[in-house]
Amino acid sequence: MKRRSLLLGGSLALAGPLLAQPAPAGAATVSAADPLTNLSHLDYLLDRVTPPAQSGHTTYRLAETPTVGVLWTYAEPNPDGTFRRVGGGAYDPATDTWGQGAYNADDIARAAVVYLRHWRSTGATTSRDASYALLRGLTYLQTATGPDAGNVVLWMQPDGTLNPSAEPVELPDPSDSGPSYWLARTVWALGEGYAAWRTADPGFASFLRARLDLAVGALERQVLVRYGTWQVVDGERTPGWLIADGADATAEAVLGLAAYVRAGGGAGARRALSRFAEGIAALADGDVREWPFGAVRPWALSRSVWHAWGSQMPAALAVAARVLGDRRLLPAAVADAAVFTPWLLTSGGPDNGRQPTPTDRSQIAYGVDSRVQSLLAVADATGRDGFRQLAGLTAAWYFGANAAGVPGYDPATGRTVDGIAGDGTVNRNAGAESTIHGLLSMLALDAHPEVAALARQGRIVARVGGTVVEAEQATLTGGADVVTPDSTWTGESAFSGAYALLPAGATARWRLPAADQPRLVLPVVELRPGSRAVTRWSAASPDGRARTVGTVRHGRVGAQGTSPAPGALLPVTPSGPAEAPADAVDLVAVSAGGDAVVDAVLLEPLVSRYVIAGTGSTTALLRSAARTPRTVPVTVPGPGTVCVETYDAQGVRRSRTQARGGTVPAVVLPGGFTLVRR
Repeated sequence: MKRRSLLLGGSLALAGPLLAQPAPAGAATVSAADPLTNLSHLDYLLDRVTPPAQSGHTTYRLAETPTVGVLWTYAEPNPDGTFRRVGGGAYDPATDTWGQGAYNADDIARAAVVYLRHWRSTGATTSRDASYALLRGLTYLQTATGPDAGNVVLWMQPDGTLNPSAEPVELPDPSDSGPSYWLARTVWALGEGYAAWRTADPGFASFLRARLDLAVGALERQVLVRYGTWQVVDGERTPGWLIADGADATAEAVLGLAAYVRAGGGAGARRALSRFAEGIAALADGDVREWPFGAVRPWALSRSVWHAWGSQMPAALAVAARVLGDRRLLPAAVADAAVFTPWLLTSGGPDNGRQPTPTDRSQIAYGVDSRVQSLLAVADATGRDGFRQLAGLTAAWYFGANAAGVPGYDPATGRTVDGIAGDGTVNRNAGAESTIHGLLSMLALDAHPEVAALARQGRIVARVGGTVVEAEQATLTGGADVVTPDSTWTGESAFSGAYALLPAGATARWRLPAADQPRLVLPVVELRPGSRAVTRWSAASPDGRARTVGTVRHGRVGAQGTSPAPGALLPVTPSGPAEAPADAVDLVAVSAGGDAVVDAVLLEPLVSRYVIAGTGSTTALLRSAARTPRTVPVTVPGPGTVCVETYDAQGVRRSRTQARGGTVPAVVLPGGFTLVRR
């Protein structure tokens, strides 16, 4: 299962014992010159526990130091501004246990990475000590002996008792019975832990190395044993050797393996790093006019799904390319950064679920940080500065460039909100996951002051990007009907709600929102093997003249294979111009040959834009889906010179000009992006 924590606007768990955090003072005194990284709230989530003897579980020098470091999973606000630490699932006060547990391996591993990076960047001994305690706690959760050696138990109760079968159930169950997201994150922490501790404490580093090798051994026998085998998913070949079939989970293991190999890790780790990176790169898909617009897909079993949380695939590829000296891994990372990211920013930002329409528009720090880390890693691997600027635009979410228009991170307390919904509702909880990824972003921003300065422009001025027109909004004739499925989730994708069923001869007609430029038209349709359905799309001008948009063949999909559901729900670029002219008022689809299922239509401006402002600056991002260069006027208010930088579809800067005036011309290259700053 893809594990994350988010529940917008509500409690994350039943209330347990009150462990109140004092309300901080001086929240309004943080200046731009101060470091953004503040570990206070993460320190508050830290705890220590003395676990009872449990078969197969031990850690470094447990007899000498029987307590280990752990981390509370959630934190909920009290009315007085303090916070209480909370576990996962239902709380039983009679036994002081949670349905899941108080502490979990996922968050302990990632918190260890925060402290390791902070220690290495600042020399803080408190962070060194916290990383030591958490790595000991994490390795206690790792099963050290038996057939599941190397795997990791996910949950621990407040008294240190392991809970391998939590409620609600998470797969694998028991949680150490197979490869998992928490095993991948354990590899991440152990790899960075070994790299940090190998000179500071060779004895502890040797222990971490042994445990990392144990984890790699588990991955070898459970996952990499399938290296080189491919599975068919709706007619496309996808790698069969990813952790939990996820490029997202595998990417986090790759981060740890890369740190370990760079620090002198063995041949087995290097081989695992190379093979996992190869599998991640194989999920790169689409281009500037075809879904998913150059992204590396997170899940090998779906051609439809992309989510921001855990989307560190480009970071993993960029880091692996540098460590292995294998530049073949870079093109996929570059396309994700240069083509997909500008589309994502202009169309709404790092949503939790594009499946393929934005069915979950909530945004969390895990997603924002994954995008920031990826852009910075690709910038480091390529030397292309435009990616750092895109990282700053993405990180502006923390400072108010979000649906709520409020800061998601507070440098005075170190708290990050648990999420912001698409309607602007803010989840004011500040659990471990959000705290961790907020801090990972702040560590990166502190290391890149120029990126931090851009990120502090935390106000959205304008966003003109992709829009969704729902099928049920169409006028249907010829026997067409609206169908509401029992469940929108198909097993590999999600309908955006109801869909339109168009039998042969039926017509769907949508009234289009006004536009000042042509738009790329991508119908979101259910493709079924063997279907003879064809839809022909056209756009009508105010004078009634129809212009061809293109044709969609609903049978253009291969065998189901290992996909969880037959067929594929996908945005399809029609064969033909695939564009509606700027003056089009209606979009028309006519079905022939059989029943056609249409869920929605994505409308993409040929040049989309995203503008943020603050701290006396304004930055505009332009993204092009056109086939030829376009020159567009951009209004950038304020005094001073405007800088216009034009990048191609590989993120290579092709021109840099300066101009004066409130409105300046900006050239956008096909598939590229342009940054306009004052």
